[in-house]
This record gives sequence, structure tokens and C-alpha cells, in this order.
Amino acid sequence: MNNDDKAKRSDKGILPGILKGLATTAKTAMKPVHTHEYPDVAPDLPPRSRGVIALLEENCTSCMLCARECPDWCIYIESHKETIPATTEGGRDRQRNVLDDFSIDFSLCMYCGICIEVCPFDALFWSPQFEYAETDIRDLLHDKDRLGGWMESVPPPPALDERAAQPAEIAAINKPARTPRPAAKEPDA
Repeated sequence: MNNDDKAKRSDKGILPGILKGLATTAKTAMKPVHTHEYPDVAPDLPPRSRGVIALLEENCTSCMLCARECPDWCIYIESHKETIPATTEGGRDRQRNVLDDFSIDFSLCMYCGICIEVCPFDALFWSPQFEYAETDIRDLLHDKDRLGGWMESVPPPPALDERAAQPAEIAAINKPARTPRPAAKEPDA
């Protein structure tokens, strides 16, 4: 800053700057307030907002993908194998995993959503519920019953765009059957 700039600034004085600041303060004070008093007034959240992770227990196969991919290691799964007898004669008995315990420690969770993305069986969903605060941090370990209770608040998926291309699976089913080619004539010998 050179001496000419300092001289111009000192000629104006400090009063115009103070008046400009007071005008800005008065203008802001007259605007309506957009703040909501949270406990008294519930916030108007978007329907698909991220609140807490909900579990659809019937879809969980105890594959452990969500627990392995979780960067915070806050998902705990316990299961056991159950043998299903063969339904046909000469068939083999089958085994399947039965979910015993599914817990998420929300004091460790960073709400990244990786567990929801990697679940191949659509067992985990975002619920817009956000009021699950506890007075003791040890109570933030939620089991499968509490996680399953939040499934009621999970909104349905958005409708498909009618202008979008048909999924390949549906297009293959709706494709007309191929007609066989006529047999080629054998040349006369």
C-alpha cells in the first residue's frame, strides 16, 4: 500500500465505515428468522434423509460383508449354521446361516453408508429417524430388534423414470422367441 492510498483512506475517516456496518446490522435484524427451536418444533427433513441404519432381518444371510467393509468395525454379527434336510430322495442336505445377533455400535459409526451399499441382499437401509440419543454411551449399541423397528420409517424407493431404458432382465423376458431357420436344401447329386 503506498502513501497515496493511505491519504485517501484517512480523508474519509472512520464514520462512513461504522455507518455502513450499522446499516448492515439493521437490515439483517429486520429479516425474518429461519431458526426452529428443535425440541419444540420438529424439523422438516427430506423424506430420504440419512438418520439411522435399519435392518430387514428376513433378508440378512449373515454373509458378513457389511461387517468386513465397515471402516470403523462397528457392526457385530453372530450366526450359526442350520441343516435343512433334502426334499427329494437322493438329494443332499443343505446348510444355511441363521442370524443370532446383529448389532451396530452407533457411538463408533460414522454414517458413511458403505454397509448399506455392499449388502447384496438388501437387508440394510437408511431410515430418516434421527432421535435416538442416549444418556449413556454404552446404550448406543443397538441390537437387531431395535434396528428392525426402524424399518417402518424407511420410505419406499423412488418411482422409476418412465423414459428410462428397460432393465436387461425384463427386456430379455419380453423378447419374442426366435423362430428356427428353415433347413437348407441338400444339393442334388
